[in-house]
Amino acid sequence: MAESAVLTAPIEEAGARGDWIWALRRYFVASALGNLIWEFAQLPLYTVWQQGSGPQVVVAAVHCSGGDILIAASSLVAALILVGNGSWPRESFHTVASLTIVGGLAYTIFSEWLNTEIRGSWAYSAWMPTLPLIGAGLSPFAQWIAVPVVAFWWARRPFVAVAVREGGEP
Repeated sequence: MAESAVLTAPIEEAGARGDWIWALRRYFVASALGNLIWEFAQLPLYTVWQQGSGPQVVVAAVHCSGGDILIAASSLVAALILVGNGSWPRESFHTVASLTIVGGLAYTIFSEWLNTEIRGSWAYSAWMPTLPLIGAGLSPFAQWIAVPVVAFWWARRPFVAVAVREGGEP
């Protein structure tokens, strides 16, 4: 199925049992695009922006976006296992979304600390604001709030529209 069909297919056709697959597809498309855009936008906050060649900068952003997608997938699967049910996303949506965001945020803070402070895998430029006490960058922290919130909004949007149209609660 073409990517545009994933984004535009009528959710009603998915049926109650297939709602989760449409929500997952929409979530991952929005998450992948959002993280890719964010990674490129925040590049000046990392030293690779000044010290790397053009191809190295592109590889860094694409590589980090791939990591973001893995974090998003792992966090969502863990949340679905812990608090989801067979009626997700129509039920437990906010609980799953909240736990996914908390899990992704926790891992990101740990990873930023580990890779900047302990391993030295990457470094912040002087422009990166950092969180007090742990020194993790503010931009990746904000990324793991903003991108998942938008991705979950996008994932749930058709279900809210259907519920409103049917006179139910979103």
